[in-house]
Amino acid sequence: MAYALTTDGFEVVPSVCDESEMEALRSALNGLKISPGHRNLIQRVPAIAALAVSAKIVDLLRARLDRLPFVVRSIFFDKTPEANWLVPWHQDLSIAVKERGDFSGYGPWSVKEGVPHVHPPVEILENMVTLRLHLDDCDEENGALRVIPGSHRLGRLSAPDIAALRAEQKEVACSLSAGDALLMRPLLLHASSAAIVPAHRRVIHLEYATQPLAGGLEWAERRD
Repeated sequence: MAYALTTDGFEVVPSVCDESEMEALRSALNGLKISPGHRNLIQRVPAIAALAVSAKIVDLLRARLDRLPFVVRSIFFDKTPEANWLVPWHQDLSIAVKERGDFSGYGPWSVKEGVPHVHPPVEILENMVTLRLHLDDCDEENGALRVIPGSHRLGRLSAPDIAALRAEQKEVACSLSAGDALLMRPLLLHASSAAIVPAHRRVIHLEYATQPLAGGLEWAERRD
């Protein structure tokens, strides 16, 4: 069954990068001492920064959005036998900004790897999209993302809301091949299990926004 970003909150786009492009990205990452979960990726890996603003990626996103997207956060994930974690059901509610400020509708605040993060007004999240480019084949055996289709349309969900939704709706496992991309809305309810057969599950996670923040508040990693 095919799923669409607009109606379901996620979409699999096959063969975004070919094998030669994938090998170049893997090599760029292998040359760095990057932990299984590393933030601020585009500031450290020029190849990832170039990919994030490339016509290939921007055009792919623009075809599905009302406005021109720009990248605002980058993260690298890799599940291995030494780092094989699970992620409970949640929504991506925080954004990375340059400095903390006092703005109506923004909060609570936190700091992750030295970067201020905040929960913005829900309208900001509703107009964002995440692109997860897979550098390895990924299925349910090595920790594929699981999602609840359509849950992005329900706004911020409380813990009881999440439990009720989990009981009512069927989850979907997002199995992808290397070079495929998963597009998803931040408010989509999602989770991932620890890998049954631990192996590389390298993912380049890029978040895109389409609008500015409140006056004076700036995205931490904005690249156009």
